[in-house]
Amino acid sequence: MKKELYLMLIALVGFTGISLGQGQNPECMTNLSIYAEHAKVKNYDAAYGPWKMVYTNCPDINKANFLYGERILSDKIDKSSGAEKDAFIKELMTLYDDSHKYFPSSFSEGQVAIDKVLLMYDNKMASDEQIFSMLDKAFEEDRKNFKNPKALYLYFSSLVDLYNANKKELQDVFDTYDDVTEKIEEENGQLTDVITQLLPKEDAGTLTSKEKRRLSVATTNSESYGKIAGSVDSKLGALADCENLIPLYERSYESKKGDITWVKRAVGRMFSKECTDDPMFKKLFEAQLALDPSADAYVYGGTLKKKAGDNSGAIADFNKALELETDSKKKSNIAYKIATSYRRSSKSTSRSYAQKAIAANPSNGNAYLLIASLYASSANECGETPFEKRAIYWKAADMARKAGRVDPSLSGRAGQSAASYAAKAPSKTDIFNSGMAGKTLSFKCWVGGSVTVPSL
Repeated sequence: MKKELYLMLIALVGFTGISLGQGQNPECMTNLSIYAEHAKVKNYDAAYGPWKMVYTNCPDINKANFLYGERILSDKIDKSSGAEKDAFIKELMTLYDDSHKYFPSSFSEGQVAIDKVLLMYDNKMASDEQIFSMLDKAFEEDRKNFKNPKALYLYFSSLVDLYNANKKELQDVFDTYDDVTEKIEEENGQLTDVITQLLPKEDAGTLTSKEKRRLSVATTNSESYGKIAGSVDSKLGALADCENLIPLYERSYESKKGDITWVKRAVGRMFSKECTDDPMFKKLFEAQLALDPSADAYVYGGTLKKKAGDNSGAIADFNKALELETDSKKKSNIAYKIATSYRRSSKSTSRSYAQKAIAANPSNGNAYLLIASLYASSANECGETPFEKRAIYWKAADMARKAGRVDPSLSGRAGQSAASYAAKAPSKTDIFNSGMAGKTLSFKCWVGGSVTVPSL
């Protein structure tokens, strides 16, 4: 019953879930068919009467009572006001509870809680405390089914608002931020696995109609997660700057230094915010190394060596991290972390690790975006004439477009980057004056390779 994610859920609604007892009620069966036909064409006013009869008398006859019932009642809510609207809201609240009561395997308690919170939020019926409390309970008790992008954002957003009102601690904000972003990455990872599997077939023109639908749904849902991820980061904003992180970790270190989850998250956050010059980063890293000498620890150790000028030692640690990690997605993320640490000091090394990230996980769109930015920042290094220098932007734009294709959650950022790079590439007039239309232009700088100049 999730509006944003379960685009294909209605395909599950046949008339195969009839219970043995009430399945014999001919009036319920007749009205079930009537309201289903009206609801399919969005004639919800006509559907309401027969749906109400079936729901009241035969609630467990079929899941359609709840799947279509949500649509019917939502339409009633949208079209009403005052006491009448309140009555329909109350009716929908009851329907959500009943969905779990009669079909617990299809509608989990967590899903029901999310539906109720979103209904309350949309109708301004709940405070930040109520919203956060209900969603926090749902997340803790039913994390597996906590997939709704809007609910994930609301879960975090309501907590930040409570912190700003001095009702929650900053550590609570960071803990929930990590939980929410990990969940978003987890769900988007499953979607990009589908996309990675189907893109080659799309390129080859061999997708079946069912596969086209799967690709479309995965792409749409990945884009939704990308938008929410961006909103979550924006909501966190300056709260995660070094000036807030460092004193927080200094205060909490003694009581938390034995908590591996807290330590790893603290190190990771300081790394991502580039707070690695502060002594607290080294202290936290050493605590992680003692508790869990894993691949990530070598990434952070390599970072410290690199900052100290020991580049060969840093490379050794980075490669050790990649060697230790066996999970392909984690390996990809590690390679990407390493790539970002070199983006200013050595573009070729940065690209090398970004390519390793893509090799480990072809859907790592961030690695493509990093390579695109490395190319774009090398325009003055990669040519003798203005035309040759600006031609590198075609290569950068192509990389940015690939990022959005393999990981639609990045499509907004990837599209903006690609458009920006393309705008800096030679214009049609430049191409005409150069006489290079349709020809291949090779790059003699560190980028290497070539591009085909667009034909006019």
